[in-house]
Amino acid sequence: MKRKDFESELRKLQVELVHLQTWVKATGARIVVVFEGRDTAGKGGVISRITQRVSPRVFRHIALPAPTEREKSQLYIQRYIAHFPSAGEVVLFDRSWYNRAGVERVMGFCTDDDYERFMRLVPPFEQEIVENGIILLKYFLDVSQDEQRRRFADRIDDPVKHWKLSPMDTESVRRWWDYTLAYQDMLRGTDTPVAPWYIVPSDDKRRARLNLIAHMLSQIPYEKVRIDLPRIPKPEPRTKGAKDGLPATNIVPARY
Repeated sequence: MKRKDFESELRKLQVELVHLQTWVKATGARIVVVFEGRDTAGKGGVISRITQRVSPRVFRHIALPAPTEREKSQLYIQRYIAHFPSAGEVVLFDRSWYNRAGVERVMGFCTDDDYERFMRLVPPFEQEIVENGIILLKYFLDVSQDEQRRRFADRIDDPVKHWKLSPMDTESVRRWWDYTLAYQDMLRGTDTPVAPWYIVPSDDKRRARLNLIAHMLSQIPYEKVRIDLPRIPKPEPRTKGAKDGLPATNIVPARY
């Protein structure tokens, strides 16, 4: 897809996201969207397009770091629940509690008992979320092995993408098939009628972003809410003695 076509379609979807935001604020809706997937599949990219034109006070992007020692002593799900939405909020989890079924299982960061307990408890946990009135959507972004390797090489070559690289990410290249088996088990065990998984093929990033956003909008029963737009008032007359400009000592040089 050409960039011009992508940006034209994205603009239309972002207008709808603003309508969704207004509806969420007006109705007090609570929405949780989970973004999982293989490394380099484009989770951060699609989240950034969703949040680009909306308020960060309504759409909250949650990307948690590795747990602290204190968090390790808590219930596993506890640190995620702390970020759940209040009325009028949409929470976007850039990776989620499903870390336990993915990276933690593959890399040996949890025991077999920890994993089995998670897989047993997460379906009723998500059912409770939905029955509590929260709209829960789960997306898994999938990318082919060759495309993943190409994207990692691109990150190595591009200085502005170096922050995306970590030993844990590159290990996913070597353990491709371990992750494949882990994700297959995860999807089979947690794809339920009340909280289904939606797979997003994402070798074509632009199409994947548009498809995911369009689908997300279709799954939320929002309506366009009429808002009273303000009118720009006429400025008051200049106050006596007021002068243009600011008495600044230091001004940023105009290099561009």
